[in-house]
Amino acid sequence: MCGIMGYAGHRQAAPILLEALKKLEYRGYDSAGMAVIDRGAIQVRKTRGRLQLLANMTADGRDMPGSMGIGHTRWATHGEPSDRNSHPHLSHNGHFAVVHNGIIENYRPLKEMLILKGYVFRSDTDSEVISNLIEFYDQGDLVKTLMTAAQHLEGSYALGVLSVDEPDVIAAIRKDSPLIVGRGEKENYIVSDIPAILNLTREVYLLEDGEVALLTPESIVFHNAYGDRFEKEPFHVDWDVSAAEKGGYEHFMMKEMMEQPAALRETIRPRIKDGRFILDDLKLDPDWIRHISMVYIVACGSAYHAGRLGKNLLESKLGIPVEVDIASEFRYRRPILKPDHLVIIISQSGETADSIAALREAKAHGVRTLAIVNVVGSTIAREADYTLYTWAGPEIAVATTKGYTSQIAALVLVTMYLAQETGKMSDEELGEAQEMLLRLPEVTEGVLSDHREVQRLASLFFNCKDIYFVGRGIDFSLSLEGSLKLKEISYIHSEAQAAGELKHGTISLIQPGTLVIALVTQKRLREKMQSNIQEVKARGAVVIAITLQGDEDIKHVVDHSLPIPYLSDELQPVIAILLLQLFAYYVAALNGNDVDKPRNLAKSVTVE
Repeated sequence: MCGIMGYAGHRQAAPILLEALKKLEYRGYDSAGMAVIDRGAIQVRKTRGRLQLLANMTADGRDMPGSMGIGHTRWATHGEPSDRNSHPHLSHNGHFAVVHNGIIENYRPLKEMLILKGYVFRSDTDSEVISNLIEFYDQGDLVKTLMTAAQHLEGSYALGVLSVDEPDVIAAIRKDSPLIVGRGEKENYIVSDIPAILNLTREVYLLEDGEVALLTPESIVFHNAYGDRFEKEPFHVDWDVSAAEKGGYEHFMMKEMMEQPAALRETIRPRIKDGRFILDDLKLDPDWIRHISMVYIVACGSAYHAGRLGKNLLESKLGIPVEVDIASEFRYRRPILKPDHLVIIISQSGETADSIAALREAKAHGVRTLAIVNVVGSTIAREADYTLYTWAGPEIAVATTKGYTSQIAALVLVTMYLAQETGKMSDEELGEAQEMLLRLPEVTEGVLSDHREVQRLASLFFNCKDIYFVGRGIDFSLSLEGSLKLKEISYIHSEAQAAGELKHGTISLIQPGTLVIALVTQKRLREKMQSNIQEVKARGAVVIAITLQGDEDIKHVVDHSLPIPYLSDELQPVIAILLLQLFAYYVAALNGNDVDKPRNLAKSVTVE
């Protein structure tokens, strides 16, 4: 969960590194640093804190001469955020500099071995082991040295390496952490994420596990896991550069919330043609679809919450049992997997470490896997048997918004497609579902066009210490995401509770003035929710309800209501979450928090 940038060219490297690192800071912002080769020596500048401190320290990079360099922005795992724990890390003799994204699981025995050999360590990180291990195995050939050192590393890593013995080369290698190689005009790059170099190039190579890339200003040479040179096909990026910029908004999060109608259109419209759901990119065997006996949905964080909504959809429309697992639990609980099961992996980045491991666990059992991801060419997208892209566009803010809603839309599409292919829904039902899906972007646009009431409510409750979200059925799954969104950017303690479980413990925490946000968007569960609202009101709670337009009965028993238009039970979560996202945003902003970069969090969780 760190950002890596490397530059091999003829221009001064440091200013270019800084500019790219600004676009990678969502991956980590505890500390930052750069290493540049100049006159046969590696110069390192690094500091605890935001990237701007590094920019100030180096006069925006002008004080670091040299045209070959690597940079890093860190999300701390091993060792507290500090100057000495910041990357890059020099080897003992100063001949190698390394930037690292990932976790080295066996760093302790490696560190102990190297200390016995006389190596001195200057940090508390696992990453410094790598630079010293490279020095220990130095064979005078950077490829052989790097591959030998990598054979002794357990865990995940994406590495950028400088060597004073090969001053015109940047070396890169990866395993289970993303790393991209970019090709420019007489300059080349390594980077953790494509948007950071879109202003420099649109020709990129997706580095696979075990591959080594050697970059000079004029060339890129690839070596496979056996050390043999080979040719690699570039991938042309056709994203709009402005998609990764704020576009006049104060925060990326607000921009991305406002982009949700467009993201939903991109997800939905190409998949509905001539009255049918068309998922050509999946190429699923219709006969095999009819014999699916079990579906697992595996994900982390917000994607897991989307998966819980997918469970409701799949079970209600297909009559197939569905289990939803947190990826970090799935991989260790020895799930019962059979050939007629389907495992759906959901990940915005496609690089979530636990989700990758769950995917590989499923494939090891011979089970077919379907990935719902946003990032083209990501590890999960490449390794899954079938991939459905959400096409939501780059998402920079750490707290996902359009990534989450487009995942729900994708799950609806998958459900309807499977129901269509198995005959589980009539043509009339499928037609109604298509109509509602095609209307969804327009409806979300209307909801987002005026959020003054949400902003007003945030101004009333931004100083709360505890907030509880309650709902039933689909609304309970939705409340999990609403609670997560609030706590991750506002730092206010919040919990999501199945409304029927309130009386089994949580209601003891309700005191006069406690804020409860109640979700009442499911018509068949409305009366039950009204009873639950009255339970917390009787204990003195202040209740904000997200209700359906025209529901006057609920409006009269709560303190504040936020009505939303009704499309269908399946799509109400997409509409309702917009208000919860906005509420979290305004509460966080009113508390003076950095909305895009909440403390202790990073965008792509590439470590366990």
